[in-house]
Amino acid sequence: MTPEVVDVRILVTGGTGQLGSAVVARLRAAGEEVRVLSRKPGPEVVRGDLRTGRGIDSAVAGVDVVVHCATDFRRETALARTLVEAARWAGGPHLVYVSIVGVDRVPLGYYRAKHETEELIASSGLPYTIQRATQFHGLVRTLLAGAIRLPVVPVPRMSFQPVDVRDVARRLTALAQGDPAGRAPDFGGPEILTATELAQAVGAASGRVRRIVPLTVPGETFRAYADGGHLAPEHREGEITFREYLTEHAHM
Repeated sequence: MTPEVVDVRILVTGGTGQLGSAVVARLRAAGEEVRVLSRKPGPEVVRGDLRTGRGIDSAVAGVDVVVHCATDFRRETALARTLVEAARWAGGPHLVYVSIVGVDRVPLGYYRAKHETEELIASSGLPYTIQRATQFHGLVRTLLAGAIRLPVVPVPRMSFQPVDVRDVARRLTALAQGDPAGRAPDFGGPEILTATELAQAVGAASGRVRRIVPLTVPGETFRAYADGGHLAPEHREGEITFREYLTEHAHM
């Protein structure tokens, strides 16, 4: 059910990035007034740096909702802490945070940081919504594109449920326009495909037919992936398939 649309002022952190720009476009298409936070100057951008805190207080001031799309593999929780502190001073806007399916099941360092950030936001006292999503199409394509250049392509024995950032942006727009939901239901792509199937699709899209060899990768992290800890099979709300994404990006 789509939340009732109301007039709000929304700040999007990381609003010039892959996901953030899609969220901004979707929100503006819905008639929302959007403020974009970025470290780099640009048209319709408010400059601010979550790493140092510079400009964050003024960026958050007066907004009703913050969609936190900015991310940093090394400082994920620190960025969120800076944002939470500024949001408290600003009167407590609704904070929408984008996380990853399986952060509490896959023992990967970045996943642990995302999970810690979820806990920070949930205990902040701010009204919040946490949205976990499966891996983006672009990430899966990047991981496989380099391997496809090899004459024989080794891939792990695991599956992925890639989702398009535009579909995630659609969900985040609805959440930003609605009431705080706490931990929202997971959001996944429309298909669960093996790494072999995904590599074959990337190879076909790039015109490279390769022999693909599935491998069992040792280690706790890969075992969690192989067990499907990063999947949301009961949530396939994404609409754009991986092959459709590849067709759109065939010449990029």
